Amino acid sequence: MAACPERRDVLRASVGLAAGAMLVGGGALPAAAVGRPDPELPEIPGMHGDRRANEMWYLLDQATLYQPSQEFKDAYFALVDIYGKGWDNVLLNTWRRMVAAPEYPENFAEFVTPARGPFEVMSRVQLEVFDAVYDRHDPRLVQAFAEFGQGMLYDPRTQALHIMTGRPPGGYPVWHVVMRAMMFLAIDRRRWAGLAPLNAFGCAVQLRADPDLEHLNPPLPDKTVRRLAAHWLPRSARQLDVAFQSFPYPQQP
Repeated sequence: MAACPERRDVLRASVGLAAGAMLVGGGALPAAAVGRPDPELPEIPGMHGDRRANEMWYLLDQATLYQPSQEFKDAYFALVDIYGKGWDNVLLNTWRRMVAAPEYPENFAEFVTPARGPFEVMSRVQLEVFDAVYDRHDPRLVQAFAEFGQGMLYDPRTQALHIMTGRPPGGYPVWHVVMRAMMFLAIDRRRWAGLAPLNAFGCAVQLRADPDLEHLNPPLPDKTVRRLAAHWLPRSARQLDVAFQSFPYPQQP
């Protein structure tokens, strides 16, 4: 079943990384979604989509939704204390007001400075998951975000489809803004600068695919995914700032 409200509140602290659990219904499965084995990871019967990609999103769910550490929950509630219960929307809307001003990025950096401690915790928790599954700069991360955005990842451990919820999927722009906050605060700056284009790519893929959020989906044509990757993956953080100003959509090629 879908995650309960309390857990969704904790999930929001992952700022869009883990997408939330949605029950996958019955029906025929698209052939392209059949699980692909990975010799370094145990086979899980009933899994669909790339094995390693499923593992990454599963571990992110565990770290930020199902079994978050007390430190992670404390970081979330620290952000609530600073910016209010809807801190993620406050952050996003403030960024949208500030990003086009001549004072940017200094104005936004000043705004997020009080949240340095919570963001340091969230950065470490999320990057530890990435590093547990992929080498740094691993090209397979592109596939992980592509299948995530297309709604092709089903994990029987949670009986859920790994996908960004919402129409439109608003977690992507929120995650971009949090990444920018961490960059400006010098929290794992280079790591997040490298991951920001993948977030935009995943968003563009999902917007193009418009997947069913409750059932496994067929893949987009390979040439479509390649074209989106060629456009988004070379983008700089400043270029992505421009793209995400067309909230909630990044500007499409």
